[in-house]
Amino acid sequence: MSLRKTLLLPLDDLRSVMRKFLNPNVARSGLDRCLRRHGAGSLRDLKPAAPRPADKPFKAYEPGYRHLDVKYLSQIADEDRRRYLFVAIDRAARWVFVRIYPTKTTANARRFLRDVERAAPMQNTRVLTDNGKEFTDRLCGLRKRAATGNHDFDRPCADLGIEHRLAPPMHPRPTAWSWAVPADRNCDPAVVRLVVRKAT
Repeated sequence: MSLRKTLLLPLDDLRSVMRKFLNPNVARSGLDRCLRRHGAGSLRDLKPAAPRPADKPFKAYEPGYRHLDVKYLSQIADEDRRRYLFVAIDRAARWVFVRIYPTKTTANARRFLRDVERAAPMQNTRVLTDNGKEFTDRLCGLRKRAATGNHDFDRPCADLGIEHRLAPPMHPRPTAWSWAVPADRNCDPAVVRLVVRKAT
Protein backbone atom coordinates (compact mmCIF):
# COMPACT_ATOMS: atom_id res chain seq x y z
CA MET A 1 0.00 0.00 0.00
CA SER A 2 2.80 2.42 0.79
CA LEU A 3 4.24 2.04 -2.73
CA ARG A 4 0.89 2.93 -4.24
CA LYS A 5 0.30 5.87 -1.90
CA THR A 6 3.77 7.38 -2.07
CA LEU A 7 4.74 6.80 -5.72
CA LEU A 8 1.17 7.00 -7.12
CA LEU A 9 1.93 4.24 -9.62
CA PRO A 10 -0.74 2.93 -12.00
CA LEU A 11 -1.85 -0.68 -11.50
CA ASP A 12 0.32 -2.21 -14.28
CA ASP A 13 3.45 -0.35 -13.18
CA LEU A 14 2.84 -1.37 -9.57
CA ARG A 15 2.42 -4.99 -10.67
CA SER A 16 5.79 -4.84 -12.51
CA VAL A 17 7.53 -3.51 -9.38
CA MET A 18 5.83 -6.15 -7.21
CA ARG A 19 6.89 -8.96 -9.58
CA LYS A 20 10.49 -7.76 -9.76
CA PHE A 21 11.12 -7.12 -6.05
CA LEU A 22 8.48 -8.88 -3.90
CA ASN A 23 6.46 -11.66 -5.51
CA PRO A 24 7.07 -12.90 -9.08
CA ASN A 25 3.67 -14.69 -9.12
CA VAL A 26 1.41 -11.73 -8.23
CA ALA A 27 -1.69 -11.51 -10.44
CA ARG A 28 -3.11 -8.25 -11.72
CA SER A 29 -6.65 -9.01 -10.52
CA GLY A 30 -5.43 -10.03 -7.06
CA LEU A 31 -3.39 -6.84 -6.73
CA ASP A 32 -6.40 -4.77 -7.86
CA ARG A 33 -8.68 -6.44 -5.24
CA CYS A 34 -6.08 -5.87 -2.52
CA LEU A 35 -5.73 -2.18 -3.40
CA ARG A 36 -9.52 -1.69 -3.40
CA ARG A 37 -9.90 -3.46 -0.06
CA HIS A 38 -7.41 -1.05 1.52
CA GLY A 39 -8.90 2.11 -0.05
CA ALA A 40 -6.17 2.60 -2.65
CA GLY A 41 -8.04 1.31 -5.72
CA SER A 42 -8.55 4.66 -7.41
CA LEU A 43 -5.39 6.54 -8.24
CA ARG A 44 -7.45 9.72 -8.67
CA ASP A 45 -8.58 9.58 -5.04
CA LEU A 46 -4.98 9.26 -3.81
CA LYS A 47 -3.67 12.33 -5.62
CA PRO A 48 -3.76 15.48 -3.51
CA ALA A 49 -6.47 17.87 -4.60
CA ALA A 50 -5.32 21.11 -6.16
CA PRO A 51 -5.80 23.95 -3.71
CA ARG A 52 -8.96 25.83 -4.53
CA PRO A 53 -8.44 29.57 -4.85
CA ALA A 54 -9.91 31.44 -1.93
CA ASP A 55 -13.19 33.21 -2.61
CA LYS A 56 -12.84 36.94 -2.75
CA PRO A 57 -15.16 38.84 -0.45
CA PHE A 58 -17.49 41.33 -2.05
CA LYS A 59 -16.13 44.80 -2.17
CA ALA A 60 -17.62 46.89 0.60
CA TYR A 61 -19.84 49.58 -0.88
CA GLU A 62 -21.50 52.50 0.76
CA PRO A 63 -25.30 52.53 0.54
CA GLY A 64 -26.48 54.23 -2.62
CA TYR A 65 -25.03 51.89 -5.28
CA ARG A 66 -28.11 50.39 -6.95
CA HIS A 67 -28.68 47.67 -9.52
CA LEU A 68 -31.58 48.41 -11.86
CA ASP A 69 -33.11 45.76 -14.05
CA VAL A 70 -36.32 44.91 -15.87
CA LYS A 71 -38.07 41.56 -15.81
CA TYR A 72 -40.79 40.28 -18.05
CA LEU A 73 -43.86 39.16 -16.12
CA SER A 74 -45.97 36.41 -17.57
CA GLN A 75 -49.52 37.29 -18.43
CA ILE A 76 -52.20 36.37 -15.88
CA ALA A 77 -55.57 35.10 -17.04
CA ASP A 78 -57.41 38.31 -16.07
CA GLU A 79 -55.00 40.57 -18.02
CA ASP A 80 -55.06 41.44 -21.70
CA ARG A 81 -51.30 42.12 -22.07
CA ARG A 82 -47.98 41.40 -20.41
CA ARG A 83 -46.24 43.75 -18.01
CA TYR A 84 -42.71 44.50 -16.87
CA LEU A 85 -41.29 44.48 -13.35
CA PHE A 86 -38.68 47.20 -12.79
CA VAL A 87 -36.41 46.30 -9.86
CA ALA A 88 -33.86 48.37 -7.91
CA ILE A 89 -31.61 46.73 -5.30
CA ASP A 90 -29.12 48.62 -3.16
CA ARG A 91 -25.83 46.73 -3.16
CA ALA A 92 -24.86 47.54 0.42
CA ALA A 93 -28.16 47.88 2.28
CA ARG A 94 -30.08 45.24 0.24
CA TRP A 95 -32.94 47.71 0.04
CA VAL A 96 -35.38 46.62 -2.71
CA PHE A 97 -37.83 48.72 -4.67
CA VAL A 98 -40.16 47.38 -7.39
CA ARG A 99 -42.70 48.87 -9.77
CA ILE A 100 -44.76 47.38 -12.59
CA TYR A 101 -45.19 49.20 -15.88
CA PRO A 102 -47.10 48.17 -19.00
CA THR A 103 -44.14 48.75 -21.34
CA LYS A 104 -40.36 48.52 -21.22
CA THR A 105 -39.54 52.00 -22.48
CA THR A 106 -37.04 54.72 -21.68
CA ALA A 107 -39.86 56.91 -20.37
CA ASN A 108 -40.81 54.22 -17.84
CA ALA A 109 -37.15 53.72 -16.92
CA ARG A 110 -36.83 57.46 -16.20
CA ARG A 111 -40.07 57.40 -14.23
CA PHE A 112 -38.81 54.41 -12.24
CA LEU A 113 -35.51 56.18 -11.48
CA ARG A 114 -37.40 59.18 -10.11
CA ASP A 115 -39.68 56.87 -8.05
CA VAL A 116 -36.61 55.14 -6.62
CA GLU A 117 -35.03 58.49 -5.77
CA ARG A 118 -38.16 59.63 -3.93
CA ALA A 119 -38.69 56.37 -2.05
CA ALA A 120 -35.07 55.57 -1.13
CA PRO A 121 -34.06 56.07 2.49
CA MET A 122 -30.50 56.94 1.40
CA GLN A 123 -28.96 59.07 -1.37
CA ASN A 124 -28.48 57.36 -4.72
CA THR A 125 -24.85 57.75 -5.93
CA ARG A 126 -24.43 55.10 -8.65
CA VAL A 127 -26.72 53.03 -10.84
CA LEU A 128 -25.69 49.81 -12.60
CA THR A 129 -27.91 48.70 -15.49
CA ASP A 130 -27.77 46.19 -18.29
CA ASN A 131 -27.48 47.25 -21.94
CA GLY A 132 -31.20 47.30 -22.69
CA LYS A 133 -32.45 50.03 -25.01
CA GLU A 134 -34.46 51.51 -22.15
CA PHE A 135 -31.20 52.33 -20.32
CA THR A 136 -28.55 52.98 -22.98
CA ASP A 137 -27.77 53.47 -26.65
CA ARG A 138 -24.62 51.34 -26.48
CA LEU A 139 -25.89 48.37 -28.51
CA CYS A 140 -28.57 50.03 -30.65
CA GLY A 141 -28.33 49.05 -34.30
CA LEU A 142 -26.14 46.39 -35.87
CA ARG A 143 -22.79 47.67 -34.62
CA LYS A 144 -21.46 47.54 -31.10
CA ARG A 145 -20.41 50.97 -29.99
CA ALA A 146 -19.60 52.87 -26.85
CA ALA A 147 -22.42 54.56 -24.96
CA THR A 148 -22.76 58.19 -25.97
CA GLY A 149 -23.99 59.44 -22.61
CA ASN A 150 -26.77 61.33 -24.37
CA HIS A 151 -29.45 58.69 -23.96
CA ASP A 152 -32.76 59.78 -22.44
CA PHE A 153 -32.00 57.74 -19.30
CA ASP A 154 -28.60 59.43 -18.84
CA ARG A 155 -30.11 62.90 -18.52
CA PRO A 156 -32.10 62.33 -15.30
CA CYS A 157 -29.05 60.52 -13.90
CA ALA A 158 -26.93 63.60 -14.57
CA ASP A 159 -29.63 65.91 -13.17
CA LEU A 160 -29.77 63.88 -9.93
CA GLY A 161 -25.96 63.59 -9.67
CA ILE A 162 -26.01 59.81 -10.22
CA GLU A 163 -23.17 58.00 -11.97
CA HIS A 164 -24.66 55.62 -14.58
CA ARG A 165 -22.61 52.44 -15.09
CA LEU A 166 -23.29 49.71 -17.63
CA ALA A 167 -22.70 45.99 -17.21
CA PRO A 168 -20.37 44.43 -19.79
CA PRO A 169 -22.29 43.18 -22.86
CA MET A 170 -23.25 39.50 -22.76
CA HIS A 171 -22.39 39.27 -19.04
CA PRO A 172 -25.64 39.34 -17.04
CA ARG A 173 -23.98 38.49 -13.71
CA PRO A 174 -23.56 42.06 -12.39
CA THR A 175 -27.30 42.75 -12.65
CA ALA A 176 -28.41 39.21 -11.75
CA TRP A 177 -29.24 40.29 -8.19
CA SER A 178 -32.62 41.46 -9.36
CA TRP A 179 -33.43 37.96 -10.62
CA ALA A 180 -33.18 36.72 -7.05
CA VAL A 181 -35.96 39.02 -5.84
CA PRO A 182 -38.91 36.62 -6.34
CA ALA A 183 -36.86 33.62 -5.17
CA ASP A 184 -35.79 35.42 -2.00
CA ARG A 185 -39.39 36.31 -1.32
CA ASN A 186 -40.49 32.67 -1.96
CA CYS A 187 -43.06 33.70 -4.49
CA ASP A 188 -43.85 33.76 -8.16
CA PRO A 189 -43.52 37.01 -10.15
CA ALA A 190 -47.29 36.93 -10.55
CA VAL A 191 -47.61 37.12 -6.77
CA VAL A 192 -45.11 39.99 -6.67
CA ARG A 193 -47.31 41.72 -9.25
CA LEU A 194 -50.39 41.29 -7.07
CA VAL A 195 -48.57 42.57 -3.99
CA VAL A 196 -47.24 45.61 -5.86
CA ARG A 197 -50.65 46.27 -7.37
CA LYS A 198 -52.20 46.38 -3.89
CA ALA A 199 -49.42 48.66 -2.62
CA THR A 200 -49.82 51.21 -5.41
